[in-house]
Amino acid sequence: MSNKKEYKISIDPRILELLGPSLYTNIYFILAELIANAYDANAKNVYIIQEKGSLTVEDDGHGMSYEDGDIAKYLNVAQETRSISDQEYVSGSDNKRKKMGRKGVGKLAALSVSPNVEIKTVRNGERSGFILSRNVSDDRLLKPIEEEDIKFNKIEENGTAVVMSSPQYVLNKTVKAIRNNILKIFPLVDEDFRIHVEVGGQSTVIDSFEKDLVSGLGGLITLGVEYEGLAKHFDSQLDNKEKYERDLLKKWPSHKKNLILKCKDGEEDSFELEIRGWIGVYRSTKGRKLDNSDFPDNFISLLSNKKLGEYNILPIVGKNAMTEVYVVGQLHVDLFEETELPDMALSNRQGYKTDDERYQEVLRYVRNELLPKAIGLRVKYASFVKQEKDEEKNRMKKQREELFKRKIDEFKSVASSSAADMISGQFKNGEVSLDEVRGYVSKAINNSFPNMGVKKTIDSAKKKLLISHASADKSSCDFIYDLLIFNGVPAGEILYTSSDNPESVIPDKAPIFEYLRNFFVESYSTEGIYVIYVTSSSMADSWGAVSEVGAGWVTKSEHEIFNINSYKPEKPLDVEVVWANISNDSDGRINLTVHDANRVVSKIEGITNSLKYTSKSERLILNEVRRLANVK
Repeated sequence: MSNKKEYKISIDPRILELLGPSLYTNIYFILAELIANAYDANAKNVYIIQEKGSLTVEDDGHGMSYEDGDIAKYLNVAQETRSISDQEYVSGSDNKRKKMGRKGVGKLAALSVSPNVEIKTVRNGERSGFILSRNVSDDRLLKPIEEEDIKFNKIEENGTAVVMSSPQYVLNKTVKAIRNNILKIFPLVDEDFRIHVEVGGQSTVIDSFEKDLVSGLGGLITLGVEYEGLAKHFDSQLDNKEKYERDLLKKWPSHKKNLILKCKDGEEDSFELEIRGWIGVYRSTKGRKLDNSDFPDNFISLLSNKKLGEYNILPIVGKNAMTEVYVVGQLHVDLFEETELPDMALSNRQGYKTDDERYQEVLRYVRNELLPKAIGLRVKYASFVKQEKDEEKNRMKKQREELFKRKIDEFKSVASSSAADMISGQFKNGEVSLDEVRGYVSKAINNSFPNMGVKKTIDSAKKKLLISHASADKSSCDFIYDLLIFNGVPAGEILYTSSDNPESVIPDKAPIFEYLRNFFVESYSTEGIYVIYVTSSSMADSWGAVSEVGAGWVTKSEHEIFNINSYKPEKPLDVEVVWANISNDSDGRINLTVHDANRVVSKIEGITNSLKYTSKSERLILNEVRRLANVK
């Protein structure tokens, strides 16, 4: 029967020759099209098999019948497959699967891999096969495959196999890398739709994307009820999960907005744009992208009808900030594939028409609301990690302190008693009492003790600089802080409670007075803390800041003054020296006169040198001041 079948393609052979090799440029986008075709065939399983000299994609879908006209439809290239709403769902899926295909060109994807592709299919026992080629004769007839040669690797009843011989692209060498890349472009896998991969003797089954992607996150936002289930796979791996994960795991409703759009028939109508899915931030990026052919791990993908439309909009909506390397997300916008609206997907499924209002609205939401919130989760996660490390570090510090104290007290007791016994033996006439001798020796030991250097390890672990301020003056304090960082003072050496940098905040949000008392007063350390007082009317009204001034006076801390908006600082601060003046407006912008800018430069240089770090030149510091502030 097979020799009576004719396989005639509808497209001009010259278009096949030109379009075939260049329609797709990445093997995984090609696989996504072939997997989507299997999904639209109501398949339960898709098999990707790479062997020497061939790459096969085989599915157990409903297959195609020559007699029923399925093959003719398949060969009718570029014929829209979803022109009316009744065609939106996959046949046999009980309206549970929305069709992914629309343009009717995805079947040509395999020609980007191989110049000759075998299409083999079986439905209800009827077998058909032909060779889809880039080079077709003018009669548009494709070479048939004899029925006895139509064999399959996995399927036993209905299904289709696409065999790409002599492939120009190959998959990664490990199934783990293949699995990761497929999940990024085709996340729609579950118990009802599995992807099986066999490469080089290795095999894997992909039936869940949540465990692979979500389990590696340190922060997660879900959009819509159907994605709340991802939370069960979320694990921040912080010690105090219950405390922190309330801030790191957010379950939001889907984002909805009504739009007035022009339909294919030219009439305008109201449609609801709904964005569902998830966005998160990795705990770490270490060891993720292992091969140059792998997709980037930081991405925000757009999917419609659960099919990838654009892999990554992060370069469009982001600011190229360092924190964006941790961002990952998959957003579903089914309105992009609304049958009544014009098709906005590019032919190669690697993007959308950028001037479409649906696309622009999604970009606005992600850029202005969703992405900043995700980056905020990353900052929180890093802060919590830092706090846990600091908590352990400070616990060890206290243990060392206690050990030092015990050892030193033992040393003092033994040394003074021993010395007293020796000395008292020299005073046989009893002119000096034993207690007096012990007192003299103990005093001598105490006086010489600070020079023993036993606290060097503790001194090296302490903060060196405190920025004392009122929280209302954060913009001015950020300006000072940024200049110090620029000039080489490590963030970990600065204690600045309003900082956005977790390296500089108080460990585990401990009370600052308790922190200072434990590490700068009740200590054998001889190293003091340098204090920058940012004085203002707000500081005068802040009990905490005023208390810090008093504590600094008691401990005789070396300090500098930065004054805001012409406020006049008072004693016990060292008001005899000239301070640096900073002005800021209601929007937090910093304004300086040239004179004040030079004074700020001098102060930053002096503080850096006092902390025993090498300062940059005055010219470079002044350039940074001008970059951060308005200097007139």
